Amino acid sequence: MIGIIDYGRGNLRSVEKALQKIGYEAEILTSPERLTEADGVILPGVGAFADAMDALHTGGWIEPMAAYVRSNKPFLGICLGMQLLFEIGEEHGEHTGLGYLKGRVVKFPQGLKIPHMGWNTLKIVVPNRICENIPDNSYFYFVHSYYAQPADSDCIAATSDYGLEFPALVGRDNVWGAQFHPEKSSPWGLVMLDNFGKWVKNQ
Repeated sequence: MIGIIDYGRGNLRSVEKALQKIGYEAEILTSPERLTEADGVILPGVGAFADAMDALHTGGWIEPMAAYVRSNKPFLGICLGMQLLFEIGEEHGEHTGLGYLKGRVVKFPQGLKIPHMGWNTLKIVVPNRICENIPDNSYFYFVHSYYAQPADSDCIAATSDYGLEFPALVGRDNVWGAQFHPEKSSPWGLVMLDNFGKWVKNQ
């Protein structure tokens, strides 16, 4: 089962329906205790970095998620969920993130229309299991005003361009994050979710 974390800040139903459409058992998890039942976990998210972290703390998710990550099972953050994987978010001041990946999340520079919203291409930097069978420069759907600046560029698996090149897909070991919305990026988004599902199933 792929668990989708419900902390009040995500497009839960669209992720759940996309996974179910391609044949995977997916459930929205409203309790941190249920993380132990999941073979793979998705952390979705929309909204502000600090509010999301507050919601995760209030809901009791922080330590159970950390334990899940330590178990080496597949973990995928989507949009804000990807940004939360990093150590620091700079939205409305500096705020502490989950710290699964080293680096910070910063705002796009002045002069660009914010948010970056719409379809944009994905440049695959390093071949990886999440992008398997997805052609380079395929289009995915983005909605965000901030982007990640990893401390270690080795975790950048794919980039996109919006006035500057930014990390669009990051990953290290069992922790991965997509800045775009694969659940809204048919058909290649469904291929990506299928790749995640296969990883979960075959681990």
